[in-house]
Amino acid sequence: MTSGSPSSASGTPSARRGVSDGVLATIEVHLRQRELRREELYQRARRLRRLAQGTMVRLHAERAAPVELADVRRGLFELADWLRREGRGDEPLALDALQEGVEASLLGAIVAGQPLPGPAELGVEPEPYLLGFGDVVGEVRRLVLDRLGRDDLPGAEADLELMGELTHALLRFDTTRAIVQLKPKQDTARALLERTRGEVVMARFLARARPPAPGGGA
Repeated sequence: MTSGSPSSASGTPSARRGVSDGVLATIEVHLRQRELRREELYQRARRLRRLAQGTMVRLHAERAAPVELADVRRGLFELADWLRREGRGDEPLALDALQEGVEASLLGAIVAGQPLPGPAELGVEPEPYLLGFGDVVGEVRRLVLDRLGRDDLPGAEADLELMGELTHALLRFDTTRAIVQLKPKQDTARALLERTRGEVVMARFLARARPPAPGGGA
């Protein structure tokens, strides 16, 4: 062998060919930071989801907007703002929480007889807003069924009309699933509307066929 060979008797070590410890350490720090951000996202999203779900239960039970509704709106703003700062708006976990927060906020407005807030008023992007908008159609169906159970046919018909308006608004959007998974929500809303309309029609028929209460005549 020549004297310039890496394995020559001079004892000169060969050049290191692997990735340096500094590069590996940088990657470890990056991954750890992502893990910490994901854990924070999980906790934020979990709090919002649980708050939104509990608020909707109370909205149906009490037919009034509970104080927690303001907390839902605040949680929506905070989570959406955090996602924008972290650049993590496409996280499925975050999307689920945001759409539930939107759903609870819209249901609260419906129960209170107020105009429905838009995405900007809730501090969210249009995509999670539309997903929550799609889900609230099912919540209005629950309102209809509750009214039918209390023999409040006029109230059920009014809620059915709102359900139709919401479904019609939802169906105007035609976009690819790569942007937002809206088609399943549209299909479900359309099916729920038709089923609910049939139940209201049947209730109307039964109300007309029901004999008058004794002493109720002229």
